[in-house]
Amino acid sequence: MAYHINTKCIYGNNVKNPVDNTGAVSFPIYQTATFSHPDVGSSTGYDYSRLQNPTREQLEKVVASLENGYDAVAFSSGMAAMNALMELFQPGDHILTSNDLYGGTIRIFNHINKKNGIEIEYIDTSDLSLVKKQIKDNTKAIFVESPTNPMMNVTDLQEIAIIAQSHQLLFLVDNTFLSPYFQNPIAFGADVVLHSGTKFLGGHNDTLAGFLVLANETLSERIRFILKTTGSGLAPFDSWLLLRGIKTLAIRMEAQQKNAIAIADWLGTQEKVRNVYYVGLPSHPGYEVSLKQSSGFGSMISFHVNTPETAVQLLRKVRLIQYAESLGGVESLITYPMLQTHADVPEEEREAKGINNTLLRLSVGIEYVEDLIADLAQALE
Repeated sequence: MAYHINTKCIYGNNVKNPVDNTGAVSFPIYQTATFSHPDVGSSTGYDYSRLQNPTREQLEKVVASLENGYDAVAFSSGMAAMNALMELFQPGDHILTSNDLYGGTIRIFNHINKKNGIEIEYIDTSDLSLVKKQIKDNTKAIFVESPTNPMMNVTDLQEIAIIAQSHQLLFLVDNTFLSPYFQNPIAFGADVVLHSGTKFLGGHNDTLAGFLVLANETLSERIRFILKTTGSGLAPFDSWLLLRGIKTLAIRMEAQQKNAIAIADWLGTQEKVRNVYYVGLPSHPGYEVSLKQSSGFGSMISFHVNTPETAVQLLRKVRLIQYAESLGGVESLITYPMLQTHADVPEEEREAKGINNTLLRLSVGIEYVEDLIADLAQALE
């Protein structure tokens, strides 16, 4: 039986795990490092928690069901997932990627992957003709964020998938900003979907996690071998926290989006605000593509204010909204990308993308929206 995504958030595909024989409504935390064998040469299916743990396995089944993937693998953080993903490639491989990305992704590309001989090329992946033009004989993958962090650029997933398939390339998508609730890249041809589970999936700013959702068995086997070898799997208690968080994903995403739309509209009327970047605004250049490939717009907003002084003033004066890194939780957070998420990106590159000293990024939570607007209003006075 096929379930609606709201139901999948609670039960996944409702496939009962054989270890869950107590009737516990909340899936148990199997806080054990190792498992005994019932006999010589036999196994319960669990040997050592680095390889697999029942709590992590349950979480992975739920996340795979949300993304309609063949498998999902849970890691200790989003960057651990990203690191495992890049282990699919060899020295000399060329990867095309969006030119606006989370700063941590840029850092691992520039300081780890390039050092290991992987060629990374940043381009505007919304420009399909440019993507086709930049593919080389050694190109192995196209990696995109959509929407991007922090400038909210949108890439047409289906069109990139067609390009990738025609050149036998892997198509990799970071889907953190919209979550599986609003966007499912595998449905449009993605081979691997990455999530920072710390964000919307967890939803409560209380634990770190990362996921790779794989579209086929071959990729699943390769990633699980990497997980087993490097030991970067998610711990049982953190897996349980993610299971608990995902149960409310649907209602959180709807509430956060509703707030974000109201705040984006309000920001657009403010004298000290110069530009608002939110994919749910009809004026956004990626709005029509978003309508085609997403069921919602999420709750991430970036905006330029008139001066650096206004930006600093706002960060210092907000009282309800918290000045902190991260995103996707029930609490609204505001971030200064040039000093936080993108501090390691060279200034010239940041400036060229619009990530300057007047840009702020807002992750909208589930608070009463008029309270959030009032907080922003007093901070802008």
